[in-house]
Amino acid sequence: MDDERTVRPDGPDAATNSPDATDATGGPAPGRVTALLARLTRMLLATSGEGASEVEQTVARAASGFGARSSMVLVPDGATLTVALDGRTETVAVRAFPDVARLDKVAALKPWAHRVSLGGTPLAEAERRLAAIDDSPAPYPWWLKGLGIVLFTVGFAPLMQPTWYEIGSSALLGLVTAGLAVAAGRWPRLARVLPLVASAAVSVLVLEVFARTPAHGGAVLLMLPALFYFVPGDLLSAAATELAAGFLTTGAVRLVYAVFLLLQLYLGVMLGVYATGGDTSALFDLAAHADLPRWATFLSWVVFTVGTVLAFAAPWRLLPVLLGTVYLTVAVQSGATKLVGEVGGTFLAAAVLGALATAVARGPGRPPRLLLVLPGFFTLTVGSLGMRGLTSLAGGHPVRGFHDLLSMVTIVVAIAVGLLLGSVLAQRPRPLPES
Repeated sequence: MDDERTVRPDGPDAATNSPDATDATGGPAPGRVTALLARLTRMLLATSGEGASEVEQTVARAASGFGARSSMVLVPDGATLTVALDGRTETVAVRAFPDVARLDKVAALKPWAHRVSLGGTPLAEAERRLAAIDDSPAPYPWWLKGLGIVLFTVGFAPLMQPTWYEIGSSALLGLVTAGLAVAAGRWPRLARVLPLVASAAVSVLVLEVFARTPAHGGAVLLMLPALFYFVPGDLLSAAATELAAGFLTTGAVRLVYAVFLLLQLYLGVMLGVYATGGDTSALFDLAAHADLPRWATFLSWVVFTVGTVLAFAAPWRLLPVLLGTVYLTVAVQSGATKLVGEVGGTFLAAAVLGALATAVARGPGRPPRLLLVLPGFFTLTVGSLGMRGLTSLAGGHPVRGFHDLLSMVTIVVAIAVGLLLGSVLAQRPRPLPES
């Protein structure tokens, strides 16, 4: 961890505090407490792809367990952490790239932070347990993560087109994106351009192999399930939620990054069009005739949720709970859409999901809110509208393209405000313990 640290003594006895020893009263050394909180901050940032609004509160509660006070200035990929303990103040700059690839760490950090916040946990034990979480291997081997991405793709496919052809083509295309995603985990250089490479590969395969006839549906509809793993719909909504909650810097930066990822995917699709020698008119967006029975559509959400657990390393024991949030979100969205339209239905579904996740997440033994929200949130499919809008514009369909882009903006805001409203309604204010 390449943290930058400055130390500012605030009391007459501050010079006696060594970073590697206990203080004069036998309490935890300020330097070691700061290092512990800096590591916790880095871990929280690294798992904050869905928003960083709870990072500061979690670190502050952990600091209070050692009699310290902390404050920070946050951006999505970094934080300036200030820790005050026994008249000594230290400031550390922490950097970490936000992601949601290791939800098992999110689940493990919650009980650790709660136990530390209660006080009485020896510093050495807290350090050891946090290091064990940080250094833990992925809960599933690489091939299970790849299988999870394929299942994630197949489970999402009926939402684009409820056809057997969509499911079959998505399974094959999902193998390609899964292979690239697993390879990117071993070659960091590929990870930097993964959305571009994946969308270009999927675009070439769809245009050359799967979208040979309009009877199978539009090329974009065939591409989207395989690219859904990379579509930044979660980042778009997380950015909107942070802006609505008053986290202006983190929300604005995350929004810019989400748009950049969306443009990478769009450019990859266009490169695929040019590589196949076609023109942009190939990017038609016509749905095929539905031939998928209702039971298959119903079961697709089971496949989707299992894929989410494996692809994002969520604890397997949470599968039944996550299935419940997914089916509840789908049911509320479907029912409310018939009554108040797509935007209203999405808003109500997001509000119910936010309230339920916040209420269930209460208590140290409960799953973290992020784990409860994420699979249900994916069902609201924000980012795919952005991809469809951009490709429709490129394909010479400006009316349809601008309609999809406008729908994306509207639904992003509806999801963000709905999740925020649900969280506010279900949340119990908890003041920080006094040091």
